[in-house]
Amino acid sequence: MQGMHQIKGFHNAALLTALSLVLSGCLSDKDDEKVVEDPGPPSGNAAPVISGNPAAAIMVGDVYSFSPNASDPDGDPLTFEIENMPVWASFDTGTGELTGQPTLGNIGTYSDILISVDDGQASASLPRFSISVDQVGTLSTMLSWTPPTENEDGTPLIDLDGYRIYWGATQGNYPNSVTIDNEGLSSYVVDNLVPGTYVFVATSFNVAGVESVYSNPATKVLN
Repeated sequence: MQGMHQIKGFHNAALLTALSLVLSGCLSDKDDEKVVEDPGPPSGNAAPVISGNPAAAIMVGDVYSFSPNASDPDGDPLTFEIENMPVWASFDTGTGELTGQPTLGNIGTYSDILISVDDGQASASLPRFSISVDQVGTLSTMLSWTPPTENEDGTPLIDLDGYRIYWGATQGNYPNSVTIDNEGLSSYVVDNLVPGTYVFVATSFNVAGVESVYSNPATKVLN
């Protein structure tokens, strides 16, 4: 889009201040991670390490996506495995990503799920976990922001057209979003949420569809 100004992203302070209530009960990245490492790997080989915090609940129609963090001290190639995978999900043995979009027929709790990683000689696993599929989420949270007034190049923003809010269970992975086609709004209630940890980011866009970068993420634990 030659000649178009890039919208300046939300100021960090704007989103963080607006989401002060959201952030008040948040977990830090360190609090959020669970790490399990198998003891006593074979001599001469260090066991791989895996960590992550899978979402424990999802609403019908939403997209579930979880990718563990895994590494091997020896640089060995890694293969992922899963036990008791939900029938509505799929699993990538190369990355360990668990994804799926449950329907009404999948309502219920899927228990004893185990994701592990193997380097050919030793393995490591996350703690076993469950995923609850609910028809309707009953929780909500409000996000507020200060509308941007400048483009990235410092010129006045005169064609602001709206906002987008993105969210997911982990930072950097936002399968859910909503578009707000009203530049006059400065708050929005995200509802129909199920218990779990949510990471929110927001963007703004102009009449030509040029979208800003993500704001700083803000995390909220709902239960």
